[in-house]
Amino acid sequence: MAKSFTISRKILEKYADVLVNFALGSGRGIKGGEVVRIVARESSKPLFIELRKAVLKAGGHIIAHYGPEADEKHNPAKDFYELASRDQLTFFPEKYYKGLVDTIDHNVVIISEENKKELEGVDPKKIMLASGSMKLLQEWLRKKENQKKFTWTLGLFGTPAMAREAGLSLKTYWDQIIKACFLDKKNPVQEWKKVFEKLEKYRKKLNQLPIEKFHIKGKDIDLWITQGEKRAWVGGTGRNIPSFELFTSPDWRGTEGWIRFNQPLYRYGNLITGIELWFKNGRVVKSKARKNHKVLKEMIKQKNADKVGEFSMTDKRFSRITAFMAETLYDENVGGKYGNTHIALGASYHDCYGGDPSKVTKKGWEKLGFNDSAVHTDIISTTDRIITAYLKDGKKRVVYKNGQYTI
Repeated sequence: MAKSFTISRKILEKYADVLVNFALGSGRGIKGGEVVRIVARESSKPLFIELRKAVLKAGGHIIAHYGPEADEKHNPAKDFYELASRDQLTFFPEKYYKGLVDTIDHNVVIISEENKKELEGVDPKKIMLASGSMKLLQEWLRKKENQKKFTWTLGLFGTPAMAREAGLSLKTYWDQIIKACFLDKKNPVQEWKKVFEKLEKYRKKLNQLPIEKFHIKGKDIDLWITQGEKRAWVGGTGRNIPSFELFTSPDWRGTEGWIRFNQPLYRYGNLITGIELWFKNGRVVKSKARKNHKVLKEMIKQKNADKVGEFSMTDKRFSRITAFMAETLYDENVGGKYGNTHIALGASYHDCYGGDPSKVTKKGWEKLGFNDSAVHTDIISTTDRIITAYLKDGKKRVVYKNGQYTI
């Protein structure tokens, strides 16, 4: 942390309490004897320590994955891509990861970076190759999650580099984190429960509507999205902290039109700006970007990464995030004048199925139009737009306008 600003231990204790005793367990926290895997980088050490304490106090067991950080002299992540052979890039220690999946009950990942552009200049094909090799691990974890035997959450630990990228001081950056996670309140967990109760009312209303498709219209978008059969809107599960959004995984086959994103995308250690996408018959048929279009194109080339896996709306009345944070976790939940809507290219979420996901086969997911990919990339827009739901009885209803739900 910068010498001029240090986050207090009291705040970090509250933060760890929210992540361990609320976010994990789908809003219920962990139970004694359960195993929690903590993934963190050395720049987030203060929060990593408090997370360990919180898990121990709750009676849980810890498996830690604590990684080195890039600095002026060393860049271990970039070294890997520059030195590794194809065999090393695609290496997947199957027995190790299978044992890990069988052992852990929860996973908490802390996003923290000393260098947000540590992979800039690396051949994006190498990054995609290594990323794709982890798909089997994702499938195992998703299967366990579908069986309600595994939960996960993400949190953010701000660094000077992250604050600079967002154009904020480190103190202002942390003020956003503190406010977004209700760490300025006496009992943050209770505050989160209140928010989730409010979100639940709108989630139920969306799920009660017999929606066939959506038309999203604005100066930056004219897009049609088909909701799909047996879909559920999801939100307030603790999977991300903070999380103010409601989202679903639509039938990718019904995506038509175009969208322009006014927010940049940080992906694979690269900054991608000015993204525009055109869809036809559910697939991206054309893309643009002002910066790092090559990285975007390489990502879209990955299997099924040219299809929509998520459609999301965030109501400005709930979000306490008011600034651009240069981190998807926060930017996909930003409030502001018009809230935000975003789509994700790549994998669908199985918890957006309106039934028991553990009973759906791989062919069943395909038949329903749930997308399967090693990629899941959220891209965000905060410009004004109107979202109209077209119902199965031929009627239509505006469900989102001026940055808030209208149902």
